[in-house]
Amino acid sequence: MAHFAKIGTDNIVEEVVVVKDEVLLDSNNVEQEQLGIDFLTTLTGHTTWKQTSYNTFAGSHKTGGTPLRKNYAVIGYVYDESKDAFYETQPFTSWNLNETTCVWEAPLSLPSDASVEVFYEWNEDLYQSDNTKGWVLREL
Repeated sequence: MAHFAKIGTDNIVEEVVVVKDEVLLDSNNVEQEQLGIDFLTTLTGHTTWKQTSYNTFAGSHKTGGTPLRKNYAVIGYVYDESKDAFYETQPFTSWNLNETTCVWEAPLSLPSDASVEVFYEWNEDLYQSDNTKGWVLREL
């Protein structure tokens, strides 16, 4: 199955839909994204669709295949045409977008003891008041 993201106002993903692989095959049995876009445009009347890969995260394909558009599209993500990439909206003012992975990164590394049992969350106000701090241990 192929996944397509419906791109709306301000290049925000509004919906992600599944299309049968057969819809994307041309007369030579080669997958063509445009055939999926044409199908969805005819079906919905909406013209801005981009294919996305369920197995793509941070510029890598989970099973070793070819990554597509840096990250799997999720409702609310941004589609950046210049990067041809999907990524979430900026979570905090101080975080920077990694141009290679299109994943937002905190200005400070996550503490080394972070794990499933030891959970930290980012506190932007703390970072803005003292840029040597930002990660706060969360009590579970």
